Amino acid sequence: MISFKQLPLEAKAAVAAGVVFFSMMLSRSYLAEKLDLRMRRWLLRLQMALFANALMLIGSLHVWKSTVTTFSRSSAASSFCFMPWKIAVFLFLALAHSSFFTLLFLVAEEPYFFSLAAYTCLGAYIILIFFLFTLGSVEQAYKFLVGRGAKAGTGNKNRTAMKPVLAVVLTLVLTVVGLLNASQPPTVNSVEIPVHKLPSTMNNLKVVLLSDIHLGPTVGKTKLAMIVRMVKALKPDITVIVGDLTDSEVEIIRPAVEPLGELNSPLGTYFVTGNHEYYTSDVSNWFELLKSFNIRPLHNENVKIVSPESAADWFCLAGVDDIEADVLRYSGHGMDLKKALRGCSSEHATVLLAHQPTAAKWALQERPDINLILSGHTHGGQMFPLNAGAYFLNPFFVGLYRVGQNTFVYVSPGTMYFGIPMRLGSRAEITEIILHAP
Repeated sequence: MISFKQLPLEAKAAVAAGVVFFSMMLSRSYLAEKLDLRMRRWLLRLQMALFANALMLIGSLHVWKSTVTTFSRSSAASSFCFMPWKIAVFLFLALAHSSFFTLLFLVAEEPYFFSLAAYTCLGAYIILIFFLFTLGSVEQAYKFLVGRGAKAGTGNKNRTAMKPVLAVVLTLVLTVVGLLNASQPPTVNSVEIPVHKLPSTMNNLKVVLLSDIHLGPTVGKTKLAMIVRMVKALKPDITVIVGDLTDSEVEIIRPAVEPLGELNSPLGTYFVTGNHEYYTSDVSNWFELLKSFNIRPLHNENVKIVSPESAADWFCLAGVDDIEADVLRYSGHGMDLKKALRGCSSEHATVLLAHQPTAAKWALQERPDINLILSGHTHGGQMFPLNAGAYFLNPFFVGLYRVGQNTFVYVSPGTMYFGIPMRLGSRAEITEIILHAP
């Protein structure tokens, strides 16, 4: 039987990841009631950071072997550039690994440069891993097809050396493109949606949809103030924030949230939780802070949006807690559609706010009479190559979907980004939704 010491480093990293994941499950099951909220919050963040780092270590070992060890066996090792290159690769990997810990130690009103650098390296790390894997797979397929798997001539050595070089060049190019794309203000996307049973007096009602702002290590007060200015310029009747507003606790990041107090939509501003609100373990404090800004959380509840022209005309705006609350066993929270729609008449239009597209799918399975669901969560994949995973993991990916005869689902690609200040194959968006009466 092979001992742990005899396992390759990649296998040890996988075992470490498994141990951390198991400890997360144990702590949620047996320590949740024994630890105070602050300690439970810190422990969850630490476990998630350690789990991510253990998984990343597998990829980092591959990156090191591909970009350093490969050249140490060639004439390049004698070059004066080789040692600086080794140091650069080491620092790159160290910064990428440290990114998850910034949520614990480096969150403030405005992002720290270290956090921006660390998360940029994490984004580049993901791209580099993809290209190393893809080019390696192409190389192996080529060897198999031409039957040269057993030969190791000079040509093979050159191709092996070219693989990491090409991967690094592609990564650098896409990283710069992704950073430039994400640094631009969100685009304003105007969408017209017919809403069955919407009163004629509410025709052309304007709803501005925000999602996935992710105030935290790389998004601060300046970007939020920009978003608020753009929303106010649109002059919406209603503003809705469908989750993942924040990645941190209220007491740490409160100054960054102040621009939200300037939102003044005449028919109200509303909020539902996303999965990241529950990762903060500080939802109650976030609810109280948002209420102080005149933003109403819809905690499995609804409000009647009454027409300014006629008190008899209204539609039901409902919101559900994010489904992740059930997974995390967050006391008093979890998606409860029946409670959220209690009192919503079938004679009136219903609009539901639900952070995850999966929640939208579940809601429609239970209540196919919902007329419009507004979601976020997917970020449109945020960046290549994560786009494909987000597409296949979500029943609705991004944009407008028609479900049945009288139901629509709109999924926002996100108003900012999570952590990594990059976007590739997606664009940050503020959505202006015009509701049309039939």
